[in-house]
Amino acid sequence: MRKYLFAAAFAVVAAIGACPAFADETENLAKQLSNPIADLISVPFQGNYNQGIGPAGDGSQTLVNFQPVIPIKLNDDWNVISRTIVPITSQTDIFPGAGSQFGLGNTLQSLFFSPARPMNGIIWGAGPVMLLPTATDDLLGLDKWGAGPTGVALWQGGPWTVGILANQIWSFAGNPDEPDINQAFFQPFVAYTTPDAWTFSFNTESTYNWNTEQWAVPFNAVVAKLVTIDRQPISFFVGARYWAISPDDTGPSGWGARFGMTFLFPTRGG
Repeated sequence: MRKYLFAAAFAVVAAIGACPAFADETENLAKQLSNPIADLISVPFQGNYNQGIGPAGDGSQTLVNFQPVIPIKLNDDWNVISRTIVPITSQTDIFPGAGSQFGLGNTLQSLFFSPARPMNGIIWGAGPVMLLPTATDDLLGLDKWGAGPTGVALWQGGPWTVGILANQIWSFAGNPDEPDINQAFFQPFVAYTTPDAWTFSFNTESTYNWNTEQWAVPFNAVVAKLVTIDRQPISFFVGARYWAISPDDTGPSGWGARFGMTFLFPTRGG
């Protein structure tokens, strides 16, 4: 059933893309979406489907990340970009007897201080990241506060965007009966944007747990199309993900999917 839903979604996107050519800035907007710290207000709704969860591989999970990105101009030379990720999760049978859960997970709040102009062709930003215990169920997130550094660096030339985003989080407060958090995140990415605002991207979203010494590594291949509906730029995207490495007996395995849409609100500077 899922493959038919994805095929239908692609047909809708392709049909919209067949409309007359958009303004010249459409390609530029599509490229900015590949930059996590672009001078562009964006509101993505990113859906992820994972399966094969738990020791028996019977669990499944649908995760929708609401992740607004808001740039704030500090002065002529510096911006600060607020990047928030609020997960909404529906999951079932993630371990025997777990049943089903639905609700919010823990919120990740990042702030990137970034030069207003590229330096030697490189766009970069760095700052703090905070983990907020907003989970509405014990099985949707630990009751822990966390913090650490985060950074991103990328290069854009012609149709290409290449870069990496990373962070490190340590827990510093919360329920003492729950395990501490000591976790690193690495997201190398590459994207290619065509003149008619199609973007083909590939990334990994690798997490390393320093306490358990285990990796979680999904690969994501995504196709996106930027369109304008009643003057509102919207990017629709769909793709596949594959869990190359997963924590023993707990994480997802095999194939999954990524899908969703991003609403764009260009700033005066963008």
